[in-house]
Amino acid sequence: MARRRKVEGGAGESKKMGLKILRLKEREIVFEVNNITYSVANALRRTLIGDVPKLSIHTVKIHHGQIRDREGNVYDSSMPLFDEVVAHRLGLVPLVTDLSMNLRSECSCGGKGCPLCTVTYSINKIGPATVYSSDIMPTGNPEAVPADPDIPIVKLGKGQAILISAEAILGRGKEHAKWQPTSGVAYKYHREYVIKNEDLGEVEPLLKKYPDLVLSEGEGKTTLTDDFHPGVLSFLEDRDGVTVTEDPKRFIFKFETDGSLSAKDVLEYALKRLPQRLNFLIESLVKF
Repeated sequence: MARRRKVEGGAGESKKMGLKILRLKEREIVFEVNNITYSVANALRRTLIGDVPKLSIHTVKIHHGQIRDREGNVYDSSMPLFDEVVAHRLGLVPLVTDLSMNLRSECSCGGKGCPLCTVTYSINKIGPATVYSSDIMPTGNPEAVPADPDIPIVKLGKGQAILISAEAILGRGKEHAKWQPTSGVAYKYHREYVIKNEDLGEVEPLLKKYPDLVLSEGEGKTTLTDDFHPGVLSFLEDRDGVTVTEDPKRFIFKFETDGSLSAKDVLEYALKRLPQRLNFLIESLVKF
């Protein structure tokens, strides 16, 4: 089995928290946060999961009765799925979100619904056809479109049609999963694998694919890290002759978004939101 040990920072090292982005894509990010405790790391993880708002369809009105097209043809508004199922699917479609919008509960309209806190949508399609997320058309806010255009909603048969109006509002994942912009939110300690060069055989294919796995080389040994690609070197933990070193003050985070927000926007909001949550907790304890 691999030998595992943990290292602590020296007494002279700075205790100030630092953040460094290791890999950034539109919907995916890997970043390092150092000089924090696991409790702070977990608080950041929970903020990324449940406290970053996003736009999601909240109310749906489905037209019942006959639907006529421009040529006067009559269609039946019945669908092969129950209304509740269609509404549920619409609510889970990721919508491109503008974080400058107001939460309805905090809006100046008093929760009645206005352009500052609400986006309206419509669907009007006749069969035979499949209704996709691209058929969800925003009214008055052309940028608040579905993040993915090819999500199937319902399949219409011959003579069937769908006519829907809907409203979307901001919400948080702690209220409902449809308002959760992130997935796969996880963190681990910074980890290094020291392996003899003659034992690198099975690692070579990975090194060709991910050259940044190599941290340093020398004295017949190679030091690897999976910080940039968390988990790809986990199989080495069961290998004899491999020394695994972890730093419990350096946390490597990774998460993806559903496209409603960019990974960078989610992280920036979470970093601003976390102190607000902690201050609210402190104020609550003082009042108590």
